[in-house]
Amino acid sequence: MPASRTRHLCSVAAALALTVAAPATAASATTAASTATGLREVMFVGNNWDGTADVIRSSGDFAKIGRVDVIPDKAQRMAEINADPIKWIYFTAIRNGVGEGHDQFADDMYSTPDGRSVVVSRPSFADVVSIDLATGKINWRFPVAGYRADHMAVSPDGTRVAVSASTANTVHVLDIATGRQLGSFATGDKPHENIFTKDGKYLWNMSIGDVNTSLDDPGWDWTKGDRHITVVDATTYKQVKVIDMRQRLDAIGLKNFSDAVRPAVFSPDESKLYFQVSFFNGFLEYDVAADRITRVKTLPKNPATSEDRTTWVNDSRHHGLSMNPEGTKLCVAGTMDDYATVVDRATLQEGPLVTASKPYWATVSGDGKDCVISESGADQVTAIDFATGEKVTSVPVGDHPQRVRLGHVRADWTGPSGN
Repeated sequence: MPASRTRHLCSVAAALALTVAAPATAASATTAASTATGLREVMFVGNNWDGTADVIRSSGDFAKIGRVDVIPDKAQRMAEINADPIKWIYFTAIRNGVGEGHDQFADDMYSTPDGRSVVVSRPSFADVVSIDLATGKINWRFPVAGYRADHMAVSPDGTRVAVSASTANTVHVLDIATGRQLGSFATGDKPHENIFTKDGKYLWNMSIGDVNTSLDDPGWDWTKGDRHITVVDATTYKQVKVIDMRQRLDAIGLKNFSDAVRPAVFSPDESKLYFQVSFFNGFLEYDVAADRITRVKTLPKNPATSEDRTTWVNDSRHHGLSMNPEGTKLCVAGTMDDYATVVDRATLQEGPLVTASKPYWATVSGDGKDCVISESGADQVTAIDFATGEKVTSVPVGDHPQRVRLGHVRADWTGPSGN
């Protein structure tokens, strides 16, 4: 893998803090489409290791509606990889590193506003593809810079999709209908999470550095690379702010905390950002205008979880965070501790610890009542009631579900015609 760049300390005055209206979520990104005739709101569940996406109901019983093969071109892609020694080396490294011995075929996905296609990032194939939901065929393909594609985000109007090219320290922004690149920007090492602000003016990217090395002791944290939040203008893709959480963590005495920002979610007025960091069983609250960390929530450890950090998947301890539409509850996926819990945002008091097998993501149901987590260790998704913190139901899906996103399909859709 390329060597990490020298840490670039770039600080912008707190006065530059962005003024925005509300958080951009998969739900808000598809609000306009939800009122269109002939569309049905659903949830897409990306099964990373088997290269499929299950489509389930967005609320209620979350019953399965259909399944999409997101690697219909697997033979062609594998032929290209096997013919290129460098591509083969990276493909194998992904399998043996972040893939935990498996290929990564379905990281993130969003449907198009018309509900006719789903756009998927495929880490092992280093690309983004649009797949026709009626036929299962590929509409377009965009190879990312470098050798791995990662998390995505869709703009509030549903017309643009941003994807992290994790080995190239770059985010591409694409036209969701055509796959044409509209712009790109540089990030820190290993860009990961992307979040559009609801007004569509800004795009936040979180870089997490090298998460598959064994130098996991806090004393070796500096070897993980240059990690920071990059905020860009979502029209020009020019950088407007860099937030280095190392400085903010040090300022409150958390010098041994990693500054690799993992899943994150804004409060409804986007004045606060809640985020997880590598190795930490909990989350932090960041005040955007004040440009400082204001609260830290430590969640319970599972006594059965090894304290050997090298055994934690890709430096995660907890990986998955969502907030109910009212902004009163947070839902946390306690990945390595095998539980999920709903936390009261005002008091930061956690609710019941709901047993879950390596939960890897947390999102919000279409009706806003439930938190939906992906249980990557049990091949199912589980809904947890925001009001009570109790489990509602679990639904089986494919191999190693990770990202779960709200989207739309045509009202009568039950799967591609070829399936």
